[in-house]
Amino acid sequence: MLGKKLVTAQKRGETRALCLGLGMVACSTMMYFFIGITIVPFYTKSVWTTETVCKVLKANIKDKVLCPNSEGSEDEDIFPYPCLQVWVNLTASGQEVMLYQTEDTLERNPKCSYVPGKSENMKEVKARIETIASNFKKYQTFPCYYDPGGTQTNVILSRLYPPKGLLFAFLWPTLMFTGGCLIIVLVKISQYVSVLSAWQ
Repeated sequence: MLGKKLVTAQKRGETRALCLGLGMVACSTMMYFFIGITIVPFYTKSVWTTETVCKVLKANIKDKVLCPNSEGSEDEDIFPYPCLQVWVNLTASGQEVMLYQTEDTLERNPKCSYVPGKSENMKEVKARIETIASNFKKYQTFPCYYDPGGTQTNVILSRLYPPKGLLFAFLWPTLMFTGGCLIIVLVKISQYVSVLSAWQ
């Protein structure tokens, strides 16, 4: 009787462990799919792939401009803010080009180097932009990214999804997938050893 109870408990434990492993594999697969349709297209779409050194030529704050968001956005999402324009000397080619914060900044407003997020406190937005402008004037040289193919003549300060960020995004689903596969393999080994022991 005790032996039957032990065998039953062992089978229940193996079933739960197997379900856990399969669940981890399924979740990691869904995470791979989600990353593949969200982050990977933005990474492959970016043409600013080569890092170089930029030197600030001028950083000016123009009059307030409207922040145009994507098409179909509501009017209340459009707000005025000071337009910061940063021009740099591209070391790789020696050209004078405009600097943008990220790829998204160029798409949201190609006239400004920095586009703030939606904020109802205009004083904070103005103070932040003035701080950014003063930092550019203070730190004249810094790394930036440009398009080696020449499709885009401007440069960006940082990439939304750099290679390290992409690898980090794939790290957790990979660990989960590996852990799930390891649990499944251990359960199968345990079942095989149990059947072999019973047969002997």
